[in-house]
Amino acid sequence: MRSHFRYTKQEKRGILFLLLLITSLQSGFYFYDLRSVDEGDPLFSVDSLAQAFIDSVRASPRTPDKTILRPFNPNYISDYKGYVLDISPEELDRLYAFREKGQYIRSASHFQSVTQISDSLLNRISPYFKFPKWTTRGYSNSRDLKAVVPKDLNSASAEELQQIPGIGPVLSARIVKFRDRLGGFLVSEQLLDVYGLDREVAERAMLTFRVVKAPEVRKIHLNTAEVDELVSLIYLNRKLARRIVAYREEHGRYDSIEQLTKIEEFPRERIHRIKLYLAL
Repeated sequence: MRSHFRYTKQEKRGILFLLLLITSLQSGFYFYDLRSVDEGDPLFSVDSLAQAFIDSVRASPRTPDKTILRPFNPNYISDYKGYVLDISPEELDRLYAFREKGQYIRSASHFQSVTQISDSLLNRISPYFKFPKWTTRGYSNSRDLKAVVPKDLNSASAEELQQIPGIGPVLSARIVKFRDRLGGFLVSEQLLDVYGLDREVAERAMLTFRVVKAPEVRKIHLNTAEVDELVSLIYLNRKLARRIVAYREEHGRYDSIEQLTKIEEFPRERIHRIKLYLAL
């Protein structure tokens, strides 16, 4: 092995000269590359098509997000739906008071006369009004509508409920079971929450059955209730009950029941039902 690493003075000078030559060449190439770059030339090129698209987007006026409206029956507008439609709470209260008397909206002009909404709002939402044919079928005027005396939904038997077209033994039994779990319907619109009951069938049933005498319920105090107590409410599952308690622990006491709608996955469309069972 020692013989392989023995060099003469001439060989050692040759190796040193070779190393110096390699170092000089590498340094020369490095400085040559730096000087060869023209400072006036850009290091990258602009995609003209992409830039034109970006400029057009920046120049276009910003438009606020618009809620997509679909046909709906104005007789059944929830608090959340009213919020989406820009209907004020006072206007909704007039509609609810009218409906609690067992009366029904039959036209766009009738809706405006009851709620007293503005002409501009009526023109915007009335094209989406959808009135079922049965709403006014068989009635000649509003006096006839007022003359209809509904039966108490909380005392109706399963057999009586089956008199409504579309409600058979299975659905009637399901309605009675749902009513028992609630401790009695507080509002007639809770029929819409019965699983498997078509909305049109439920609305047809409410022409004959209404909440005449609402039961007394023990309200759950939102600022003190724990998970197990909240779960006793049929509209809340355990996962949502935990989030309600966690939100209270993080943000402090609830100032209003509507504050629940800020919770992730909370059923906003049912807030007007749920708040019937809650108190602060």
